[in-house]
Amino acid sequence: MQSSFSYRNYFPSFLIAAFLSISLVIFLPSCNRGGQNAGNAITVGVVLPITGREGKPGQYQKEGIELAIKQINDAGGIMVKDKNKKLPVKEVFYDDGSDQAKSASLVERAMSSDNATAVLGGYSTALGEAESVMADRYQTPWITTGAAASTIFSHGYQYTFGTLSPTTLLGSTTADFLGSLVDQGKLKKGLKLALALENTDHGIDYGNGIKQWIQQHPGYFTVVFSENFELGSPDFSGLLQKVKAAKADIFLADAHLQDYITMQRQYLQSGMYHQMLSYGARGPESDARKALGDGTDYIFAGIWWSKKLPYPQVKKFVQDYTQFTGHDPDSWYPATAYDAVRALAQAIEAAGTTNKTAIRDALRNVELKDSLLPGGTMKFGSNGQVANAFVIVQNKPEDKVDIVYPKDAATGEAIAPTPRKK
Repeated sequence: MQSSFSYRNYFPSFLIAAFLSISLVIFLPSCNRGGQNAGNAITVGVVLPITGREGKPGQYQKEGIELAIKQINDAGGIMVKDKNKKLPVKEVFYDDGSDQAKSASLVERAMSSDNATAVLGGYSTALGEAESVMADRYQTPWITTGAAASTIFSHGYQYTFGTLSPTTLLGSTTADFLGSLVDQGKLKKGLKLALALENTDHGIDYGNGIKQWIQQHPGYFTVVFSENFELGSPDFSGLLQKVKAAKADIFLADAHLQDYITMQRQYLQSGMYHQMLSYGARGPESDARKALGDGTDYIFAGIWWSKKLPYPQVKKFVQDYTQFTGHDPDSWYPATAYDAVRALAQAIEAAGTTNKTAIRDALRNVELKDSLLPGGTMKFGSNGQVANAFVIVQNKPEDKVDIVYPKDAATGEAIAPTPRKK
């Protein structure tokens, strides 16, 4: 079963604010500002939120990036042929505070004042859209480690890349998983869906992926409710009352981590029940389990990576990351960031130079054959975005999480429908 993709034009409304923002800069102790590519190191800018509403995922992505940089530097650095030596990677880090305008201005600063060879970052669609406009302006490769909306990659930008597959594919994979449960007889055909979508291009893509799948597979499901919500809302009770009134069989929400926790808490308080429940790419995070306990049981999620993927490189990454950070990988966040650094290093080595245009051209041809991502290989598409498959995971009692789809990656059976609480 396959889904088709649709791209629409997007004109950011925040660009003026981006240039008016004056931001504090947060450095790692080992990092210095300025043009540092004068033969001694390869400067890589990193712009991620470690404060604000996206601080948790941003911190995990930062850790993935820094692990990859440490491993590269421990091995002597990146071989640059026109320098005839290996150069270490030097990170210049900025905390964007989960703010769009600040994020854009900090990427601009990394590309201009710091003369970074490349910039990584853009956790979330909103932050990624703000940052992406800078890459072509400064002719500097930019790799988003945490944004997947199709709008970012639909403008024809030449220096923009991303290690997350499209959110449209997340939506269609979610529907494909539910369709497989119908085919297995675990769910009935013709069930009704209620959708709650964040009011961003991420939410639009997710909803489109589900609806396109339903159009291509008539008779499986019907959407009886679909409404958008604003990011960071403290109260979803009104939305949830509408979901309850829709009398749907399945509830699918597209939400970031904090909204997922808030909405699921209020969902539980409402006493609602659905045969299947998902919050898009969120579900197995330890922060949600800590906040909600067994209230996250049986939620399923479509994610870009799982530590349970049966690849030797995944097992090694989990060990290395746990040793480096003191905790195991929380959901998919650090893996896509880690692979972004590795892809960039491969491109620099292939280019044989720190010339930014040459590195961009090399990124177009990168094929990371020991990627952590589903399928085990990662390469950028013609628009700069990868297209690796998603895996579906499901929370189970006692903090267990299983990959339940696709079948060849599954570590356990999907429980469907969700058991009713006694």
